[in-house]
Amino acid sequence: MKFVKTLTALLTALVLSVGSLQAAQKLIVGATAIPHAEILEFVKPIVAKEGLDLDIKVFSDYIQPNVQLVSKELDANYFQYRPFLNDYNRARGTNLVPIVPVHVEPFVAYSTKITAIDQIAEGATVAIPNDPVNGGRGLLLLQKVGLLKLNGKPELETPEDPLPTPKDIVDNPKQLKIVELESAMLPRALSQVDLAALNGNYVLEAKLDVSKSLFIERGQDGKNIWGEYLVTRPEDKDRPEIAILAKALNSDATRDFIKTRYQGQIYPAF
Repeated sequence: MKFVKTLTALLTALVLSVGSLQAAQKLIVGATAIPHAEILEFVKPIVAKEGLDLDIKVFSDYIQPNVQLVSKELDANYFQYRPFLNDYNRARGTNLVPIVPVHVEPFVAYSTKITAIDQIAEGATVAIPNDPVNGGRGLLLLQKVGLLKLNGKPELETPEDPLPTPKDIVDNPKQLKIVELESAMLPRALSQVDLAALNGNYVLEAKLDVSKSLFIERGQDGKNIWGEYLVTRPEDKDRPEIAILAKALNSDATRDFIKTRYQGQIYPAF
């Protein structure tokens, strides 16, 4: 009789355990490593309390997180701001949607060869990202520090505004050589160029000191144009699992984590 009771108890525990596993909802979210995946790791135990198993897939580029979201290998991603998302949707004929902004990263002018913008020499080589949006933001930064003059608006007023390309350069007084490189490669190319316009996440990944940037464009425009968003497919935007994650990402706890962990190198966007 004792054996039967023990066996019954074990079977009951197993059934409860299996039931619990079945009840947990899994959400696969793509992200770049720093700070996006780190922030997702922070909220992982928070959403687990609401029955959500967060599976974080880390990427080293800006293309695959959207490609895999469209192909349904991911349920959501978190790595991009709205100008980048809008450009991707236009170029690919997709309609991925932003859910909530989480943080804002600086965009910086960085050099290992000079210590001030006015030291840049005639004919110097300046690197910017090779994608249309981050490259355009890089050109706007170069205009802001007085190295170039561009045709068009000096700043984006909405996330839908077009960004400049090298063809929009109308004045290049120092005859700078503008080279376009993949964003992830730019920190490693600093020794080969005189100046680079860098995305904040790759500055952090490369363990560069943001405070040593020659110029910091903080992206805090009050409109969240440069806020980094949780993004999903339109048919999934009202999924309870997406709502649970969005709530956690916009929680007081996450705001405090961003402020404490990154010490002003990135900023909450909510």
